[in-house]
Amino acid sequence: MVTSRKIVGNKKKIVALACILAVVAAACLHGAGGSSATQFLKGEAWGNTLIALFAVFSCLALAELVWRIILVLKYRPIPGVSDDQLPTCTIVVPAYNEGRQVFDTLKSLAASNYPRKKIQLIAVDDGSVDDTWEWIKQAQRTLTLPVLTIRQPRNQGKRQALYDGFRKSTGAVLVTVDSDSMVEPDTLRNLVTPFSLNPIVGAVAGNVRVLNQAQGIIPRMVDIVFVFSFDFMRAGQSMFRTVTCTPGALSAYRKSVVMGVLDKWRNQTFLGRPANIGEDRAMTNMILRRGYDVVFQQNARVFTEVPVGYAQLCKMYLRWARSNVRETIAMTAFIFTRFRRGSMLGARINLVSDVLKLTVAQIFFLISWGLILWHPAIFGSKTIIGIVLGSSLSASIYAWKFGKTSSILAFVYGFFFFIALTWIKPYALITPHHSRWLTRACPKVNPDTDLHHQLSARQLT
Repeated sequence: MVTSRKIVGNKKKIVALACILAVVAAACLHGAGGSSATQFLKGEAWGNTLIALFAVFSCLALAELVWRIILVLKYRPIPGVSDDQLPTCTIVVPAYNEGRQVFDTLKSLAASNYPRKKIQLIAVDDGSVDDTWEWIKQAQRTLTLPVLTIRQPRNQGKRQALYDGFRKSTGAVLVTVDSDSMVEPDTLRNLVTPFSLNPIVGAVAGNVRVLNQAQGIIPRMVDIVFVFSFDFMRAGQSMFRTVTCTPGALSAYRKSVVMGVLDKWRNQTFLGRPANIGEDRAMTNMILRRGYDVVFQQNARVFTEVPVGYAQLCKMYLRWARSNVRETIAMTAFIFTRFRRGSMLGARINLVSDVLKLTVAQIFFLISWGLILWHPAIFGSKTIIGIVLGSSLSASIYAWKFGKTSSILAFVYGFFFFIALTWIKPYALITPHHSRWLTRACPKVNPDTDLHHQLSARQLT
């Protein structure tokens, strides 16, 4: 066992070192191959300034990458504890126009490897106009785990639905699961374990993967993005106890902490308007501000549905980007204060990095497009090399973890992102006050589909 662990550890170190050397080598080749572009820019009055800024930003990005790789290599998820050590928990599942999927979600939760006496399961129908409520009631009738049901008279938003569920909770830990998600049997146990071992843990982020990969190339590409976001970014953030966002698809919170900020969280505003989006990031910020740790559990997996079309993908990313702008601003209000005991350097470095990515990186993206349009022969090839270079890390991580040839889609996503998605963050920067959910439109009622659902419901066991 010890020998195998050493082998795995050595493999990780080799992969990490290979990634670092590949980035450094590619950066050198990129700079050498782009000499014509450099000379071209030097011929302009503003060119030298742009070259210097890009060099500084590239050095900072490379240093950050090496730092994050080191953190990820040190990260280990906490194994699940025994039944007697587990706390009582309440799982809240908010649903809106989810149909059959909410039943499947509740069914997967009811099958969790967790003491039945320590689970409370709450399903909240947030004013759905389809058959979501019928599927929730079907779950209440048929599942082995009791389901407390709440039905909102009208759609009031996910934050209000969670609030109502939290108010009915009896557990010491609050778990949120999206109604379009499925969990593994050990997910719940692994998710809440950190609360049993460390009283300073205020929130835990689960590990999100894509459920509907078979539905098209976009879900398959998003799965690669999720692996990078969770297994790399959040794993590194967990090492300095400051995961910046506990995902709505799967998160857990210490109830005693949540109750201290619950009303403030529900009534949160931005620029005088109700904050109807970003409830997960907002709750994370409030818990961090109170001095508690927020960590990531890689072994607590959930599989969630993502958009399959471009328009819906843009809406999801735009909602996330606007929330990121808002909560990054909110984080600056406390991250440089003595907000908790122990080291805060990692949290501060992470915030500075986020600010640079929201501002400087977006400026460079816009400049890149301008340079390509100005002189495509010179700057087009340089941009292609940059995209391949930028995509290589996520491709390497996906291939390393799963050994799948589909990791090549990381490069496809890199070009797709540059061509079709770079507008989202700049647009979010100038429209952060918009709070529409965007991706939960009311479906058109189909009588045949409804009849099929009714017939299917009668056959469920």
